[in-house]
Amino acid sequence: MSASLSLAILVLLGHLMATSEANFNQHFDVTWGHHRSQIKDGGQLLTLSLEKDSGAGFQFKNQYLFGRIDMQIKLVAGNSAGTVTTFYLSSQGSNHDEIDFEFLGNSSGNPYTLHTNVFSQGKGNREQQFHLWFDPTTAFHTYTILWNSQRIIFLVDNIPIRVFTNMKSQGVPFPSKQPMSIHSSLWNADEWATQGGRVKADWTNAPFVASYKNFKASASSTCSPGARQTQGLDAAGRNRIRWVQSKYMIYNYCSDLKRFPQGVPYECKQSRFL
Repeated sequence: MSASLSLAILVLLGHLMATSEANFNQHFDVTWGHHRSQIKDGGQLLTLSLEKDSGAGFQFKNQYLFGRIDMQIKLVAGNSAGTVTTFYLSSQGSNHDEIDFEFLGNSSGNPYTLHTNVFSQGKGNREQQFHLWFDPTTAFHTYTILWNSQRIIFLVDNIPIRVFTNMKSQGVPFPSKQPMSIHSSLWNADEWATQGGRVKADWTNAPFVASYKNFKASASSTCSPGARQTQGLDAAGRNRIRWVQSKYMIYNYCSDLKRFPQGVPYECKQSRFL
């Protein structure tokens, strides 16, 4: 292969797959609750705070179609009941696509609930929930969305916890056409977030603070799909996801027969780890 051809291939790959590492000053905009967000350490750390009158949120400036998105988050410590900390991808409009990590706070001594969901064309209702195998408030942990044309993989500290496979050819909606941007927020949801809304936020503990750092996006631009197009789970990954789902999954829409008395959705009848 000639040197000029090698260089051309490297340039093409660089256009297809752009990797961004976090500088919150450069790559993100605070979208609401401006006085509740702080950027520190030269743009390497961002904190969001919540008080009774307002939370806060931020958004990545670019949009992507497929890729791997990593964010390190340290969640609200202590009595976090009623709070929701989020990290998700979303497009715009009423028929939007969305891929969600939501962290539902709890009273002191009780575990967080990690809530995941996938929306396509404005429709979600594909919830899976987990407890974590560590305390997510004492140190930063990495939460990852790997999104390609074949599947969506949710990972925690590089351990897969959920796979949502593209079965569009069988009539199952899958987000594959709308570019999405990266969002995060901290907000009050004490009507429903903790034990179905039975436990409310204790505002004497405010401000509640969540911290974000070490954001990385290996994702394609809006005009071209990137690499990782078909990345899935190897044997080790399938063993890890079985371990997580057997020990730490606390809700799976595919097992909710009361919700689906006529039968669970089509994708629930297929292999979970394709």
